[in-house]
Amino acid sequence: MTAQAHTQSSYDVIVVGSGAGAMTSALFAADQGLSVLIVEKSDRYGGTSAISGGGIWIPNNHYFKALGGNDSPELSMQYLKAATGEHADEGRLRAYVEHAPQMIKTLTQNSHVRYAVADKYPDYYPHLPGALPGGRTLDPELFDTSLLAEELPNLRKPSPSTLLMGRIAWTARDAHTAMARSFGWQWLIFKLMARYKLDFKWRRKSKYDRRAALGSSLVASLRRSLMDRNVPLWLNSDFQDVLVEQGRVSGIKVLTGGKVLELTARRGVIFGSGGFEQNQTLREKFLPQPTHTRWSATPPGNNTGAALEAGLNLGAATALMNWAWWAPTIAVPGEEKPRGVFAERAFPGAIVVNSLGQRFVNEAAPYLEFVDAMYQDNRKSAGRSVPAWVIFDGHFRFHYAMGPLMPAQVVPDTRLRKEWLNTVYWKADSLQALAAQIDVDAAGLESTVHKVNQYAHTGVDLDFARGGNVFDRYYGDSNIKPNPCLAPLRKGPYYAMRLDAGDIGTKGGLLTNQHAQVVREDGQPIPGLYAIGNCSASVMGTSYPGAGGTLGPAMTFGYIAALHLAASAAPSGRTFAPVTAASL
Repeated sequence: MTAQAHTQSSYDVIVVGSGAGAMTSALFAADQGLSVLIVEKSDRYGGTSAISGGGIWIPNNHYFKALGGNDSPELSMQYLKAATGEHADEGRLRAYVEHAPQMIKTLTQNSHVRYAVADKYPDYYPHLPGALPGGRTLDPELFDTSLLAEELPNLRKPSPSTLLMGRIAWTARDAHTAMARSFGWQWLIFKLMARYKLDFKWRRKSKYDRRAALGSSLVASLRRSLMDRNVPLWLNSDFQDVLVEQGRVSGIKVLTGGKVLELTARRGVIFGSGGFEQNQTLREKFLPQPTHTRWSATPPGNNTGAALEAGLNLGAATALMNWAWWAPTIAVPGEEKPRGVFAERAFPGAIVVNSLGQRFVNEAAPYLEFVDAMYQDNRKSAGRSVPAWVIFDGHFRFHYAMGPLMPAQVVPDTRLRKEWLNTVYWKADSLQALAAQIDVDAAGLESTVHKVNQYAHTGVDLDFARGGNVFDRYYGDSNIKPNPCLAPLRKGPYYAMRLDAGDIGTKGGLLTNQHAQVVREDGQPIPGLYAIGNCSASVMGTSYPGAGGTLGPAMTFGYIAALHLAASAAPSGRTFAPVTAASL
């Protein structure tokens, strides 16, 4: 839907951005009787959410309770306070724990959004008090994209790495079954491929599955829900700045159709426009070095920090500006962005080393901690860990995926693109020859492999305790004993792939209060301005408590912002009845 198709220039609420948090806030604002406009910089809606896993971390959710799960606000707060430490505000944490279960229950009751509990997906820090071995992460169900009708071509396409064979939709639960090679995984793959192949009518229209999964499912179901409410979404509409009247944010300036329009927001503006990871200048100003936009797994050209800069111009406070939602990435020629490496690092038979040939981290660690360890070791080793290298042997290559490489039993080396050799992967008959190709110390690499092979035999990683907790083992191979995350590297040829210090968005941004209002350095809110998602400083501080720790808060504080706007007095003095948790 284009801006040129509309003449209306005044709304109750204007939402900047079209990711999951932004669309959730728009949906709840519309359901409170407010008129809403969404403006999106790109020619596609969905933002980073559309290419994500779509999971949301929701403590004490009703799905888990229905399965007999044991969680509570007190247990959730205990875990979050232990995870975030001194880097998070307790008031915001309590607002999140209180409203997150309400948000998802209300959303699924009144929209096309559907989730299922990932009851076996553990919290990322299982050693901390209050952690659970599963139940807080929710996984999107599949969504029939034909329901989007004319809006389907405008949906941002998912990353190839989130689709089976690059085109077949599957849930995160399905992916886990296959990756962990759990009982029945081969039959599951067969069923998914058969479902896709037999959908002849849809395949005549598109090579991609009719169904959307993961983040694509979440975004598609939210967009369909907004279509039901006739909420307009303007594409190719680049936010320029906010409008301010008598100290209150009263609207925005947006570049669309070659013109700058001034749009009024009677109640307020909600920033849901992502972080600043695609702005090289801001990366160099705030993030650890070295850093580069081309390492980020987010859509190029978007998330350039416009909301951050607009807030700073108003005197907004910021926090966590030197942090990102770190994730190691692998660049693939011809693809618009690199691929994040999330699960594969836990598979047995692959290790990660610096240019000294030495391990520096538990390879199966959460991806935020993994890249943080890259930077820490890079400082200690005088620049030898960014980039790092993942090393594996022929046995691993045959059985497991790594980045864009499907297992060789499915896609052997002879079927890989020729240009990938010595760009995406390196290959040699010996570790010494491989080390020479990638400029890694050969003696150090051989010593490390020898040590890891001993750990694989005993099942105990004496250096980094890989496979020593329930989170590590989630993506390990359940058939490998005694440790599902450890296997020897003995069978040539040997392979290497470069890992960059990538991200799935920045973590720092505009500081907000428990109502999602942007605040100044003195803690006072800037009237009429709200921020959610990655353009705001994360409620999680420097931690990543569980899968969905980005989208869960984005959607929850989008919900909170919508209710707060609906309950507030408009400049004209007109008010809506306050909305409370008890009324939902």
